[in-house]
Amino acid sequence: MNLSNLQPVQGSIHREGKRVGRGQGSGKGGTATRGHKGAKSRSGFSNKIGFEGGQMPLQRRVPKFGFKNFNRKEYVGINLGRLQELVDNGKITDKVDLETLVQLNLAKKTDLVKILGGGELKSKLKISVHKFTASAKAAIEAAGGEAVTL
Repeated sequence: MNLSNLQPVQGSIHREGKRVGRGQGSGKGGTATRGHKGAKSRSGFSNKIGFEGGQMPLQRRVPKFGFKNFNRKEYVGINLGRLQELVDNGKITDKVDLETLVQLNLAKKTDLVKILGGGELKSKLKISVHKFTASAKAAIEAAGGEAVTL
């Protein structure tokens, strides 16, 4: 190593971008790489999202239909069969609530949970969630458990 081959450590130098609009000698003077005339060459230009150069944008050309209910409540469905699996694996013993489901990654803290009647439940469980289907509630009570609506 000598003075002729010294270099800064890799990553320590952050070169600035090209300096534009600083005279003809730089090769990037005059139009400052923006080309000649037109909206894109002007200062303050910002392209609107979806703008297609004056042509009717796709988002406005496509027909709209249907209805989105913004008051709709979205529930996370959990089948009885899934709960029975968890009992068999020893992850659930006798009580199932929202905290248990969050710990088992079946729901998020903010989710609304609905127990569905799919599968078979043999264990006696006390389940407390937001909603139950009629078949799920009947199956839980038939197994000797309790269905508590939050």
